[in-house]
Amino acid sequence: MSAAPVTGTFDRTSVARVATDRPARYGHQLVSHMGRKIEGAWDRESSTGWMSFTREGPSTGLVALSCDEGVLELRLSTTEENLERLEQVTGIHLARFGQRDGLAVSWTREGGTAGTTQGPLTTEDMERMRREREARQRGDRD
Repeated sequence: MSAAPVTGTFDRTSVARVATDRPARYGHQLVSHMGRKIEGAWDRESSTGWMSFTREGPSTGLVALSCDEGVLELRLSTTEENLERLEQVTGIHLARFGQRDGLAVSWTREGGTAGTTQGPLTTEDMERMRREREARQRGDRD
């Protein structure tokens, strides 16, 4: 696995420990999917990975992923300005992938304060997000 890129100074941390019977599967799927738009890598042997939010240029945040028995851990390092948005982006993708398994992603920020929560998602949530995505895509073509 390639090393996570060296990034600027990130002064905020948020962690989500997602209960699942398949942490490595979901970790790999998340990195692979998001790797279409940002940098990332997954190591199957160690069941660890990373994603660097580089879509807008320099990295605005870094997520380290690791697996324990029954848990996928996401450790986000970023700035105050990007914290909520990157929790949301990372968490909603994982909640969508794990909708059938009822995955919920609840972030805990440094000092123990609650962050955002994504999921578990209902069938209605999935349909609404599909319609919103299609509307965005149509808007991109206009």
